[in-house]
Amino acid sequence: MLVAVYTGPTPAMAQVRASIGVGVGSVRTENGTGFSSASMSPAVRYSTPGFVTQASGYVASLPSGVWAGHGRLSLWGTTPRVLGRVRVGVEGIATGTTRTGGDWTAAAHGIGELLWSGRRWGFGLGAGPSAGYIANEPSVVALHTRARAWWRPAGGMDWALSVEPTRFFGAWFTDVSAGVSLQRGPALLSLGTEARLSAAYGSTGAGSAFLQLFTGPSVSFLLGGGNYLREPYQGFPRGAFFTLGVRVGSTRPARVAAAKGWGPLVPQRRGDSLVVRFRFRGVQSVAMAGDWDSWQTHRLRRIGADLWEGKLALARGVYHFNLLVDDRTWVVPEGVATVPDGLGGMVAVLLVR
Repeated sequence: MLVAVYTGPTPAMAQVRASIGVGVGSVRTENGTGFSSASMSPAVRYSTPGFVTQASGYVASLPSGVWAGHGRLSLWGTTPRVLGRVRVGVEGIATGTTRTGGDWTAAAHGIGELLWSGRRWGFGLGAGPSAGYIANEPSVVALHTRARAWWRPAGGMDWALSVEPTRFFGAWFTDVSAGVSLQRGPALLSLGTEARLSAAYGSTGAGSAFLQLFTGPSVSFLLGGGNYLREPYQGFPRGAFFTLGVRVGSTRPARVAAAKGWGPLVPQRRGDSLVVRFRFRGVQSVAMAGDWDSWQTHRLRRIGADLWEGKLALARGVYHFNLLVDDRTWVVPEGVATVPDGLGGMVAVLLVR
């Protein structure tokens, strides 16, 4: 079980990441049952500046020779800005679980929302249907609404807060969740808390903590524990868990380390324009994308054999950017200060004075 705090409306890097994890863990439910298991969990993620899709799952060995499987597919997309800072976003999630000798369950969630965002903050308001399916049981469809906010102060920290009222079987319950992630060097710490408030279904709370340690661009170790709320759509009870595992694959961009003392990129002024230059050898094209225009790519001009130049028109402030080399590889430029992008990667910092 892995909980990630998602805090931004637009991914900073367009790329494919694939990984596989193995681990062990234990679970104890509110019904008094407990068990330990070993699991294998593959994951594939594809992201562009306006679209993210991720497929993940696990196969777990349970006591008495029982095997359980779980799959999850999520899609998220956003339009360019339609009015000032406003965008329209759409999210869809489908999950399913089965086990040998047992029944299957599934759930689907869809939501459309309006998004207001700046460079370090954002707010979203939306609604959509949620549905649950349990073998040999009638399906259920609920109205799911959501208000959420995120904030990225300096220092590699991400905050997220959401309030989600849901109309379920003729009564309301409201899930309130808050989370923070903090990255320091090779370590990523995620803390989360959640409460379900309802006069009809009762009120409960949960909390969890995860520590992910990157030992290289392709290997990370995970330690986590806490508890979680009931899952009403698939009928899963509330429980507590502990997990320990290792994940191998493209879990982190290959070039994220920033030497101590590196500062932001400060463009040179040339008339009314700002000029930036980067040096690449043996490449055919270089483009620049930043958060000042929703991560649209802009090709740089080649100067000589290995120097690439771009012109910008920006007001004073702090911005974030990355470079696209040969239309396929996103690069964090060396020698420039970086900050986490909230999705497990890094973005470079641009300072306009």
